[in-house]
This record gives sequence, structure tokens and C-alpha cells, in this order.
Amino acid sequence: VQLQASGGGLVQAGGSLRLSCAASGRTFSGGHMAWFRQAPGKEREFVAGIRWSGGSTGYANSVKDRFTISRDAAKTTVYLQMNSLKPEDTGVYYCAAEPRGILSTLRVASAYHYWGQGTQVTVSS
Repeated sequence: VQLQASGGGLVQAGGSLRLSCAASGRTFSGGHMAWFRQAPGKEREFVAGIRWSGGSTGYANSVKDRFTISRDAAKTTVYLQMNSLKPEDTGVYYCAAEPRGILSTLRVASAYHYWGQGTQVTVSS
């Protein structure tokens, strides 16, 4: 599985960005995909995840009600719509996929086998 992330950039606080992650190399019938982020000097943290079958989602408390994760099954692509961005949202955003993941591992970075290259998001104050 290859994951290609795109859509990062520089935006002012309060602005919006939409990240995309296109998966290739296999089709998904289960498991989940997610977005993680890593700020300088900090550990990688879970942002949002989506179950491929059924589309149920999970969010970090820090982004709930501001970010929305969605998927396009036909394109094997996951999106992260980020609204009301804050400077603390700055970081490198990584998409990840685990075709055989179970729900309890949605937020666990070590449970994902496949990772994209990361895309930089910078929010200025």
C-alpha cells in the first residue's frame, strides 16, 4: 500500500485547509485510515480516524467540532477538512492505513502498517 498525502500549506489562524490521502496498491474492505500529526519536539499524536467499512469516525478532543474526516471509497481516498485552525494545529500531518485494524486500535499509531510521507501544515497567529 502506498499513501500519498497532499493539501498542506500556510494559513492564518481561523482559516481552513483540506488534506487528502490517496491509497494505492490494494483495495480496502475493512480496517481504517487515520491522520496523525507531529509538532516540533513533540510526539506524534492521533488527530482523526475513519473505519473503512461503515464510515464510523473518531477524533482527538483538541480537534473535535473543527475537523472532519471523510472517505471516498471509489477513489480509496481519505480527506481531512480542517476549519477554525489554530497555531497549535501546526505540524506535519501524516496519513496512515491499517487494512486489518480493529476498532480499538483506531487511535494507536503503532497499530498502523502503512504511512504516507507527511504534509506540512503551518498556522500563523
